[in-house]
Amino acid sequence: MLLVALVVVGHSLTLLPWGGFHDHLYDFLYLWHMPAFVLVTGYLSRNFSYSPRRLWGLVRGLLIPYVLVEAALVAFREIVGGERHFHHLWIAPHWPLWYLPATFCWRLATPLFRRLGMLALPVAVAISLVGGFVEWDYLDVRRILGFLPFFVLGVVATPEATERLRAVPVRVAAVAVLAGVWLWAGSLGDWAQTRWLYYSWTYANLHSSLSPELTRGVLLAVGTAAALAVLALVPSRGGWFSRMGAASLVVYLCHGFVVKGVSYTGFPDWAADHVTLSLWVTVAAAIVVALLLASPWLAPRLERAIDPLTYAENRFDRARDLHVHADGLEREKVPA
Repeated sequence: MLLVALVVVGHSLTLLPWGGFHDHLYDFLYLWHMPAFVLVTGYLSRNFSYSPRRLWGLVRGLLIPYVLVEAALVAFREIVGGERHFHHLWIAPHWPLWYLPATFCWRLATPLFRRLGMLALPVAVAISLVGGFVEWDYLDVRRILGFLPFFVLGVVATPEATERLRAVPVRVAAVAVLAGVWLWAGSLGDWAQTRWLYYSWTYANLHSSLSPELTRGVLLAVGTAAALAVLALVPSRGGWFSRMGAASLVVYLCHGFVVKGVSYTGFPDWAADHVTLSLWVTVAAAIVVALLLASPWLAPRLERAIDPLTYAENRFDRARDLHVHADGLEREKVPA
């Protein structure tokens, strides 16, 4: 829930004028919040197999929502925002929707990386480094390749390994790591560009004082260290906030409509005249939007629209279970 809320914050920051503290905060978040999000996705995918039930779950829970929300977001941007020139619908994901085909591809590759054992992570890093040379970018393939090491790190992680992140010395070190990354983020613009953090550009379109492969390697290392530091500091106990994390897909897929809608209202012009105030208003509003979208009274309704097959199957399963239960009760009433 924390990470998907930061996704909303990160996308909302694009409504603000660039420069100063805004750039620093944006680079800091993008150094680790998507790496951490991908890492958690990998951890939750580590038991994926090629069983018919799992494969159907991929289609039902990722591809169908992608087709529906992609079309809806493009229609929203054209009808409400007056944007034009959308090409390659469903082939070139629009804005944040790249994550669904990416997760689809990563999960399909999960059993293969599990079989690699100790070689899984080095192979994933090598693929990521090569990904920056790839010119073909349908389905945001460069992002799929670029973020792959974080996903594989989640796949090869074990519950025992993640539990060791809770040790007090590790948490103390995590604070130091995040403080160091915060300071380092302020100097990113001196030797590289923010667009490096998207893992979506070819090396030919990026600039850095280091070699492109070394630059990506540095960012992979920093992103991993910061992501693990954040996971070490997040409380492990449950609660209302943790329960909202079950609606992370709803938040991820629906917040784009809100952010784009705000961009059509003239808010960016107001933000340009109120730089400091608009930053804090935007961050606070983004967190509120994430909480509202994940709330128990709104998330189930939105889930029916973006994931209708899962909703229909769940209703069918509940009705079948009730029928079986009622049939069992009727049999108990019949005398022997």
